[in-house]
Amino acid sequence: MNPTVDRVTQRIIDRSRATRADYLARMQALKAQSPHRSTLSCGNLAHGFAACSQADKDTLKFMNKANVAIVTAYNDMLSAHQPYEGFPDVIREAAHGMGSVAQVAGGTPAMCDGVTQGQPGMELSLFSRDTIAMSTAVALSHNMFDATLLLGICDKIVPGLLIGALSFGHLPTILVPAGPMPSGLPNKEKQRIRQLYAEGKIGRDELLEAESKSYHSPGTCTFYGTANSNQLLVEVMGLHLPGAAFVHPNTPLRDALTRAATEQVIKLSKPHGGELGLGDMVDEKSIVNALVALLVTGGSTNHTIHWIAIARAAGILIDWNDYAELSSVVPSMTRIYPNGTEDVNAFHEAGGTPFLIRELLAAGYLHNDVQTVVGFGLERYAQMPTLDGDALTWEPAVAQSGAADVLSSASEPFAPNGGLKVLDGNLGRGVIKVSAVAPEYHTIDAPAVVFDDQNELKAAFEAGELNRDCIVVVRFQGPKANGMPELHKLTPYLGVLQDRGYRVGLVTDGRMSGASGKVPAAIHVYPEALDGGPLARVQDGDRVLLDAVNGTLSVHVGEAEFAARTPAKPDLSAYHHGFGRELFGWMRQSASNPEQGASAFWNHEA
Repeated sequence: MNPTVDRVTQRIIDRSRATRADYLARMQALKAQSPHRSTLSCGNLAHGFAACSQADKDTLKFMNKANVAIVTAYNDMLSAHQPYEGFPDVIREAAHGMGSVAQVAGGTPAMCDGVTQGQPGMELSLFSRDTIAMSTAVALSHNMFDATLLLGICDKIVPGLLIGALSFGHLPTILVPAGPMPSGLPNKEKQRIRQLYAEGKIGRDELLEAESKSYHSPGTCTFYGTANSNQLLVEVMGLHLPGAAFVHPNTPLRDALTRAATEQVIKLSKPHGGELGLGDMVDEKSIVNALVALLVTGGSTNHTIHWIAIARAAGILIDWNDYAELSSVVPSMTRIYPNGTEDVNAFHEAGGTPFLIRELLAAGYLHNDVQTVVGFGLERYAQMPTLDGDALTWEPAVAQSGAADVLSSASEPFAPNGGLKVLDGNLGRGVIKVSAVAPEYHTIDAPAVVFDDQNELKAAFEAGELNRDCIVVVRFQGPKANGMPELHKLTPYLGVLQDRGYRVGLVTDGRMSGASGKVPAAIHVYPEALDGGPLARVQDGDRVLLDAVNGTLSVHVGEAEFAARTPAKPDLSAYHHGFGRELFGWMRQSASNPEQGASAFWNHEA
């Protein structure tokens, strides 16, 4: 193993010893009671299978056959989740073929950040993760099940499903992806058109036409944002079938993988002699593997929040220092938009996750000695699925990348590090992803332009007030203030300013997610402004240093003068009502800081 990866892993193991032991003890107690149908009264059991066929009822009366819980985030508004409509029928048929039963145990909400960007609904986005976790727990609470299949792909959905399922970590669990849509308008062209629209050089009709050519069919959006980062990380954790992440929906191979996932989770169940559940597989080493995969591929900065929450759900404590230390040694091996011009389809065709895993295992960056849903050893994931007639088989990953400009080898990476840095200073603590930022912009020292609302930036841009070197501070965007929305809407404006020759940066207690691109952005800064964090005392014209090279985020104001300033306290009530936001007040009030997962579940130091 790489010595730094090994050291970080051991540090996490030591830090988590008490919380992990407590979690495993709770899961062992649940496991000792299964299969749970044996504990149900006759009335309970009759309710549980009342709608089943007689054959399924006969099966469920006995404890020696598996009942698979399907937890689905299906809706037909999300392109990524629309293909899930037909998955339960495929799963039920495959379960019957194994002499078992599958039931849709419940559904979870699934919102699209692409639809809600810049809209009030975006302020529910982060907390939808914890809502999904609770929905998953409700679905599994009926104690009818021996195994779980999780159907979900996008941003908060996979983390929410995992957090919820880890409360039932004694059950074997497989995540079932649906795959990306075919490639549409090239990403570089999409970015160009967005910036033209931001400059007022084209109209809404032209922009809508371009966006419709980018997002054009069922399947996940093809850029490497949070949704596709989810899929890659879950596969590297061994919670998918090997090579399953990026196979297109509505294809014979995709259906074969869904059937195979059903058969495999049944084989892992207790009635079939299985002994390991999700909580056994999500351990410290698999979490580190996920972080390495995130950093190697320049994945979504959302996962500096979400994977902390997932880890905590399994009793594992990680922090941003773990990310940063790993990032300093793992190589950058992909160039997928926004870190390059090509998309996840090009990555998959070049060799994809199986090639990546093989390279990282050989170079000592991933732990091989982990439990996966297909057995012990991550090396099993250095295989790509294929159909031989109607039979699903796996072949070794390609010997060489099919597109060296998209997917590199570990020995000849695009960069020697992962491009994620932690920033500390008198403005607080945050993170920055520089994998898509040109080196000359890794340090920006410029006057601050301060906004308390993201919509104010658009007006200032259009008025020409930002045509200068500046660091844009967008504050009161943290989880307690307004739910910590993504600020993707700001990207085209900041990109235009940089293209005009100005040195610009962004500092915010909000999020940027997979939209983090060519403009340096210090994000997730805490303490957030609403908590009286330093950002609340920044004023227009203050010189701010954003230094990703040395990990510094500071304001050039004397300590005494800065401390004596009265923090800004804007009226945020307009963000707390309407569009359902009033229902999430308790989550805003209870949210932990981003380095603790920005969750209502863990709102204190461990």
